[in-house]
Amino acid sequence: MPRDSLQDLSTRLLAFARSRDWEQFHSPKNLSMALAGEAGELLEHFQWLSEAQSAALDDPKKDQVALEMADILIYLVRLAERLDIDLIDATYRKIAVNESRYPEDRVRGDARRAEEYE
Repeated sequence: MPRDSLQDLSTRLLAFARSRDWEQFHSPKNLSMALAGEAGELLEHFQWLSEAQSAALDDPKKDQVALEMADILIYLVRLAERLDIDLIDATYRKIAVNESRYPEDRVRGDARRAEEYE
């Protein structure tokens, strides 16, 4: 099975949940809450690190971070499946919105939010 497709990942995650009778727990509300919890666990790995330390994780820490990121992706993909949202399409649409909100010639090297440019 290809390992580079969100659809393949979604299919595998759906089969995993169904084989354990967990779909009953995978409501959009529960999945979004689980996703937020996992994002908090990811943040814990970076809490109190300097910018330099956060960019130079040792291999064991990097692996822990990778697994937290995987948890986030799992819940995000499950949420998209439950809500019938095409994540790839939504991402490309969001990139187009961001390109419009943050034109290169206006924001290059500036980290302010779009509202702060008004």
